[in-house]
Amino acid sequence: MSISTYRPLPDDIRAIQDEMEKVAASYGLDFYETIFEMLDYEELSRFAAYGGFPIRYPHWRFGAQFDELMKGYSYGLQKIYEMVINTDPCYAYLLNCNSMTDQKLVIAHVYGHCDFFKNNAWFSKTNRRMLDQLANHAARINRYIDRYGHEAVEEFIDSCLSIEDLIDPYSPHIVRSVKQRKQPSDAGDEEPETNDRRFRAKDYMDSFVNPQEVLDQERSQQQEEYQRQHVNRSFPAEPVRDVLQFLIEHGQLREWQRDVLSIIREEAYYFAPQGQTKIMNEGWASYWHTTIMTNHGLTDAEVIDYADHHSGTMATSPTRLNPYKLGIELFRDIEERWNRGQFGSEWDNCDDVEVRDHWDKKLGLGREKIFEVRRIHNDITFIDTFLTEDFCRRHRMFSFAYNDEEKTYEIESREFKDVKQHLLRNLTNYGRPQIRVIDGNYRNRGELYLQHQFAGIELKLDDAEDTLHNVQKLWGRPVNLETVIDETLHLLTFDGQTHRRSPLTKNETFTLTN
Repeated sequence: MSISTYRPLPDDIRAIQDEMEKVAASYGLDFYETIFEMLDYEELSRFAAYGGFPIRYPHWRFGAQFDELMKGYSYGLQKIYEMVINTDPCYAYLLNCNSMTDQKLVIAHVYGHCDFFKNNAWFSKTNRRMLDQLANHAARINRYIDRYGHEAVEEFIDSCLSIEDLIDPYSPHIVRSVKQRKQPSDAGDEEPETNDRRFRAKDYMDSFVNPQEVLDQERSQQQEEYQRQHVNRSFPAEPVRDVLQFLIEHGQLREWQRDVLSIIREEAYYFAPQGQTKIMNEGWASYWHTTIMTNHGLTDAEVIDYADHHSGTMATSPTRLNPYKLGIELFRDIEERWNRGQFGSEWDNCDDVEVRDHWDKKLGLGREKIFEVRRIHNDITFIDTFLTEDFCRRHRMFSFAYNDEEKTYEIESREFKDVKQHLLRNLTNYGRPQIRVIDGNYRNRGELYLQHQFAGIELKLDDAEDTLHNVQKLWGRPVNLETVIDETLHLLTFDGQTHRRSPLTKNETFTLTN
């Protein structure tokens, strides 16, 4: 479905959008042009399964996600109220069966997201034309399906998606060397750059002008020459966290496979800032929808419905973190503290409970401060900098863990230090293992040596072995993973046929894990 076929907004909702846009701008929110579209729940579920976009490359996981969303809605278990994507202009989708109160709330919420997308530093390197780029990706993969068969392409995409989080989300913001490692391009080129002697040709003539077997042979010769040049040498010179880029550059892949993997990587980099700022983004949007709705958007008849739906969004669970609730409460806490002057060395050194309870220097810096926080922080720095012991005590925060003996979750600690560390650990790398490439020529055999940066949580061995299996498909040679099992260093190996697990001594490992 193209953008031009979407149904326009009804006049009454269009008038609400215009009013909400003016109010949001009057508070200092700064956003790209925002285009709202009205969808039914089936259309909204399809877009949600596609990550918020109207089109993606064909793959079974999108169908599975769509089916899950539709069943949840049919059984009354869940409902998507809105969706907005980070592009210029921003596109936002409204559910046509929402009440007028919900439409107002959603529109106000969306303008908070759009301001965050445009101004937060962690979104500054993202491709604002990703709507067109994803359509380009879909077209390229569809051509590969026509050429090599649906089953072969989908099976390869399965392997790529199993490691799509093995990127370096900080690399777009860091220049690590004079020659910066290649990052996802914003240019939207039809084909990726390669070292192959590929002749320009129309799509329908490409397979004739550039036979795949010739391209594969040239690539194989380049790899053999590379291996000869690097005999008895380990590479890379320093550990590489962007495993996908390393596989693209050095894996034994055909050109279409290299292109598909580059597509998966580029999309992973686009979505990475959303994972890095989930708490802040939802908290910021929630802060502004409450501000706008309670001061400008509600009639007397709508107050009860609004309070009911807002409280449902902010509801907390003993076993699940609600990013909306934590984000909005932290922004409110920051605003109050900077309004009252509850920061700095004088405040930190005050140990008089009575004085702290009545501390108010009437500085009025709260609104300015939260705009600054919105501009420069991600979730980890947000929590690390602004989550205080007073905040944890006031909101009764605690950490919990699974008890193997009782087969249930239980409170692990109420200590502020433990709660904060538990939260930061779960936010680091989205709570997923951090893996980096140590050597692409391990033992001078062309084997891949990966290292798990152990931070106290062991890998699930079944998942680790499945992932090694997929990495081996992409690398083309045996793959090794250094990790910790039962407090002992081990090396997990998969050679394409057999999984092996062996203990390591400190002398056998490249670098000591944390």
